[in-house]
Amino acid sequence: QMCEKFTVCENSMEMLAQNDLNLPRLTEEDGCMLEVTFSPSSPFQEKCLRKISSGLYRFLTYLEYVRDTFTSEKQSLKTMCYSTEHLARTLRQMVSNPNEVEIPDQATRELLRANLKSDKSWIEKITVHLILRDFTSFMERTVRAIRYLKNTRSFSV
Repeated sequence: QMCEKFTVCENSMEMLAQNDLNLPRLTEEDGCMLEVTFSPSSPFQEKCLRKISSGLYRFLTYLEYVRDTFTSEKQSLKTMCYSTEHLARTLRQMVSNPNEVEIPDQATRELLRANLKSDKSWIEKITVHLILRDFTSFMERTVRAIRYLKNTRSFSV
């Protein structure tokens, strides 16, 4: 929708220049990508679940920014924020030590929100696009990891 509504496209030079958002990502080191690491009772399962939960909590601030900026989809984004927080909380409860899940404190969230703001509409649109693109990628990998975990371990999300 962003590309159609605001002509924000993947190959925009401005978009590439502004890609310094430090958005959460899942990597091979997190133990979420290789099925071989997901053997029953593998320490990578714990690490993966912690990483996913921490990433979702970090994404919440970015998604709240999108919700407040992309006002034409406010209700959908409100639902997405709620669902993201619910999933983060559920996964956090599944790790053996929930305190190891990193949750940004209020000061960190406020600082990030302040850094995301721009007086240029174009930059805001690019930022929204980047956040949604990276969130989609994060969620695709999350779904794969959870689906695999669900098939190898008896739990439900």
